[in-house]
Amino acid sequence: MKDIVYYVAVSLDGFIAGDNGDISQFIMQGEGVDKYREDLNDFRTVIMGRKTYEFGYQYGLPPGQPAYPHMEHYIFSDSMSLDNTHESVHIEKMDINKVKSFKENSPTDIYLCGGGEFAGWLLDHGLVDRLKLKVNPVILGSGTPLFGSSKTKANWKLITNELFSDGLQIATYEFQK
Repeated sequence: MKDIVYYVAVSLDGFIAGDNGDISQFIMQGEGVDKYREDLNDFRTVIMGRKTYEFGYQYGLPPGQPAYPHMEHYIFSDSMSLDNTHESVHIEKMDINKVKSFKENSPTDIYLCGGGEFAGWLLDHGLVDRLKLKVNPVILGSGTPLFGSSKTKANWKLITNELFSDGLQIATYEFQK
């Protein structure tokens, strides 16, 4: 069974975006971002919520097209509808058994792309196996929390911590059962 890896940028105070989805304070280029982009090549499956997928529109992602051309996309939403979707873009109902099926059948670990609420829903169901946090040296004060409104408690073990000259660090944690 493959792991679900929540690989996401986060502020020092635990937000994956500021108010109104603002990510302008995050580091957007440099060694750490290059490492993240390189790491994405290890994934063949990406899961995300509707808001995360639609967030890509403001960066030029056409509706229905893949954000990561080499990955199968599964967008979890009970309300989303897209016309003319690419063959690698699939819309799924919020069904935990579907996520479990992906874990069993994915050829690689699964990239959980952004989305505090969706990540929180997965955490609530015990389905986040690993965290790869791109910790940015900034305090946002408010915004989208790392795990949305989830109140689930969980223990994590630090596996690696890579530091980059621009202040970004990529901290990798495994869930402790």
